[in-house]
Amino acid sequence: MTDTHFRIEQVYGPALRHLVDDLARLRLTVFSEYPYLYAGNQHYESSYLKTFCTAQDAIIITARDQRGELVGCSTASSLNGHHRDFSQPLVSGGYDVTQMNYFGESVLLEHSRGNGIGHAFFDQREQHARNKGYKLACFCAIERPAEHPKKPASYRDHTVFWHKRGYRKLNDISTSFAWPETRDGPEISHRMAYWLRKL
Repeated sequence: MTDTHFRIEQVYGPALRHLVDDLARLRLTVFSEYPYLYAGNQHYESSYLKTFCTAQDAIIITARDQRGELVGCSTASSLNGHHRDFSQPLVSGGYDVTQMNYFGESVLLEHSRGNGIGHAFFDQREQHARNKGYKLACFCAIERPAEHPKKPASYRDHTVFWHKRGYRKLNDISTSFAWPETRDGPEISHRMAYWLRKL
């Protein structure tokens, strides 16, 4: 159950654009942490999210604290005609991406974690996908070695959470994306796994 100190809302349509800059800042903050170690920039993030806003059935689930401050966001949209870099390995693997709702980022500031918001993000996105007639939900997640040198002692692996939500990893399909892990550093290729659930 979600802590009542947080307000969860759905945002879609023209209102999505009003969240672009705030979501970009959240992404930069949360993805800079392990396991992504992403050293991005606001300009790229804002440009990426503006493109996301034009995707079919795009939605952002927001979490705000008692003061109305945005502490987390989660996104979803159709894979059809968008996110080609994500969808092509699935198409090559024989999946019908027109039946898939793609779950993008799910970012939440550290001080707001452990209050059921992660479950609320999945609940709301899955219901939105069902309402739009999708049969499958999928997302990508980075794969890191268990003994990665930058892995914090306090790090909590999310695979148990995803399994409890009914998702399974596709062991025969993966992809890779490159991003810098240090400011002005080189782009490093990162292996990404697909997780899938029937709706």
